[in-house]
Amino acid sequence: MKATIGILGVGHAAYWPQFDGLLDVMHQKMDIFRKKVEKLQVDVVDFGMVDDSASAYRALKEIRKQDIDLLFVDMVTYATSATFAPLIQSLNIPIVLVALQPLAAMDYARGTTFIQLCNDDVCSVPEFCAVAVRMGKRVPEVIIGTLEGDAQADEEVASWCRIAHVLHDLKTARIGLMGHVLDTMYDMHVDPALITRTFGCHVVPMEPEQIMVHYRNPDPTELATMVERIKGFFDTPDPVSDNITFCLKQEDLDTAARAAVALERAIEEKNLTGFAYYYEAEEGSDMRRMVTNFIVGNSLLTGAGFPMCGEFDLKTCMAMLIMDRLEIGGSFAEFHPMDFKQGSILVGHDGPHHINIADRKPVLRSLSKYHGKPGSGAGVEFKIKEGPLTMLGITVNAAGLLKFVVAEGESLQGEIPPTGNTNTHGFFQPDLKTFLKRWMAEAPTHHFALGIGHRAHEIEKIARILDIDCAVIPNK
Repeated sequence: MKATIGILGVGHAAYWPQFDGLLDVMHQKMDIFRKKVEKLQVDVVDFGMVDDSASAYRALKEIRKQDIDLLFVDMVTYATSATFAPLIQSLNIPIVLVALQPLAAMDYARGTTFIQLCNDDVCSVPEFCAVAVRMGKRVPEVIIGTLEGDAQADEEVASWCRIAHVLHDLKTARIGLMGHVLDTMYDMHVDPALITRTFGCHVVPMEPEQIMVHYRNPDPTELATMVERIKGFFDTPDPVSDNITFCLKQEDLDTAARAAVALERAIEEKNLTGFAYYYEAEEGSDMRRMVTNFIVGNSLLTGAGFPMCGEFDLKTCMAMLIMDRLEIGGSFAEFHPMDFKQGSILVGHDGPHHINIADRKPVLRSLSKYHGKPGSGAGVEFKIKEGPLTMLGITVNAAGLLKFVVAEGESLQGEIPPTGNTNTHGFFQPDLKTFLKRWMAEAPTHHFALGIGHRAHEIEKIARILDIDCAVIPNK
């Protein structure tokens, strides 16, 4: 997790000579907030106190040098909007106003102007919001609460740091793209330049031979280590009811390990952040054997924060990256059969999956065929953890721009078919049919990223920052 967060405090220079010691209290408040942020897996750049127009322009020069991902403006007391206007007018990063006052309430009977100024954190927030609009920008986000002992405010700060992780990695990502769309699924097609325009990342063209060179001559030590990693991470039960499934065969384990090692070497060589692919190759060739056996390696990599996306689905690869950096997983998923008896729908896919959100040790089965695709080999099977879930689909609207489709639901207990694929029972409000009609009305692609937790509010904020249309299906 990487992100650089800027923090600056704002105040009113006229106060300091009027109230001895007030500036010291402001710095103490800023120090408490800075330490709070430093605990959240981010690098912090402290730009100090901005208390007049001149110091605002000086801070602006320093902020531009640091390439930060997000700026917290610590509203430690009243400040004129001259401290803010240059920042909101010039910066193209998220700016969050933080109004966290020290006291839950003043002791009014013993109140003083000094104490009021120490707790005037929210006083200039309306002024700053109005000035943002006058500068042609959106109203900034605001965190309101107490400086200490406020769990809700602390979670809002942590949430913005997670969003900063997403923004940092989106704009610096290198996403490998190899092959072609599976038999021309039209909803999968996307222009790589649109991905760069929207997220800032670079799409790296890949050839299967760039992976094959590592598959053909694997390092024996790396291969043996990968076999042990796979055996230690997955269960390998006997087949149950599906006649195309078998207990994991040694041959399939060896091939999966060899493909996984080759993937990791190619990824390292190309310095990739994620990978979307689909390739079939000649029947009976080593190339087909390799490219159809990425599923196990995909799942290991996805669980390690490197989204791997089958069926050439570049858009869903980006959704999986967003989910992962929000720390909620991000499995490659689609809708499977509905269960009208209990009002749920199976959500899953034949790989890859974010195995960090599995409800128990994931399963490997040997499959005699990958349905709908060429090849055979190991398949990954598990359910995600019970509890809240979030789905993020990225589609293309009628104007040719990307659009987020987001929904929240619940992953609840229920049997899944033992088919060597991931499946989870998703429950949605107010009922399954209504939810599905609402989802389909947004013209989504048939794939989406599946994660645990309810994070639609964070995804909405990311969409707003990136100027992406976002449809949230109401969970009611």
